[in-house]
Order: sequence, then C-alpha cells, then structure tokens
Amino acid sequence: MIRCDQLEIFLGWGIVFLASMKHQSTEWQHYEETIDKFVQVIAKNMNLYGITPSVGRLYGKLYFNNEPMTLDDMRDALEMSKTSMSTGVRALAEMRMVEPAFKKGVRKDLYQAQEDWYKSFSSLFGNRWRHHTEKNSEEAKEAIVELEKLFQVTNDQVLKEKIQYDIERLHYAQNYYSWLMRFIQVVESGEIFNYVPKEE
Repeated sequence: MIRCDQLEIFLGWGIVFLASMKHQSTEWQHYEETIDKFVQVIAKNMNLYGITPSVGRLYGKLYFNNEPMTLDDMRDALEMSKTSMSTGVRALAEMRMVEPAFKKGVRKDLYQAQEDWYKSFSSLFGNRWRHHTEKNSEEAKEAIVELEKLFQVTNDQVLKEKIQYDIERLHYAQNYYSWLMRFIQVVESGEIFNYVPKEE
C-alpha cells in the first residue's frame, strides 16, 4: 500500500507536472499567435505583387513549417479546399516561391517554400514588371502610329499641334519603358546585388 507521505509526494509531482504542461501550452499558443500575425502581414503585403491574401497565407505556412507539406497538410492547416491549395501552390511555383520536395517513404507530392527571398523577389519582380512594361511599351508604339496617320490626313492645325506634342510625350514614355526594361534585367540577373548588397 502507498503510505500517506508517498501519496503526498506523488500528488505534489502531479500538480507540478500539470502546471508545467499548462505553462508550455500557453507558451506554444503565444508562439503560434506571433507567427500567425506575421504570416498575415506577409499575405497582406504580397498583394502588392498581385498575389491574393489566401495564396500569401499559404506561402507563410510553408515558410514557417519545418517539414515539406502535402496538399492535404495545407488544406488541414488553412481550412481551404484541396482545389484552392493546388491552384495556390501552382501559382507560387510559377513565381518560384515554392518548389517540389522529396521525402523517403512519402508517395504524395510534397512542397516547401523557397527560403531565398532575394531570389524570389528577383523572379517575381522580373515576371510582373516585364509583362506590364512590354505591354505599355507596345501600346505607346501603337498610339504613335495611329497619331502619325491622323496627323497626315487632318487639316485641323490645332489638332496637328496637339498630335505633335502628344507624340513627343509618347516617345518620352517609350524611353522610360526602355530604361525600365534594362533595370528589370539588372534585377533578374542578380546584378542588382552588386549595387545593393544582400544583408548577411
């Protein structure tokens, strides 16, 4: 039989153990709230690059997860449909922010976040800005062609002067887009880090 003094020691240790577990639970909760808050900030700021908040949260979850995740893992963690997870992962993969991962014994597709944010930024910035810059440059070129045609057929002197002025403005825009394309190349090639070094 257990003596009273032994029982007191046993109960005492039990109370200490439960208190310790409660303390650890509170610490883990605080940790998760802190990380979740930062992930929300990441998701919000990614909107600047045309990434939806839900896809931003997905990236944040992958980034802070110690192990690669399957689509099922992501779905359970973020409470989103598997289809949404698949679409989000594909979008992030196209932007080189997520990459496939491999783990022995796991047959399902695994994914992990690209942890080199400098590389991700270079790729994302280049893809987004190149597309818009090329489109804007082409639109400016087409506008110049149309205005030059109109200039040749109109007899309105005031309109001719306005067309000449606007064509000059469009040429200025084209020069800017040409400069911007060179800047994009500097970012994409990594040459930008020669001028603005990475923080170590």
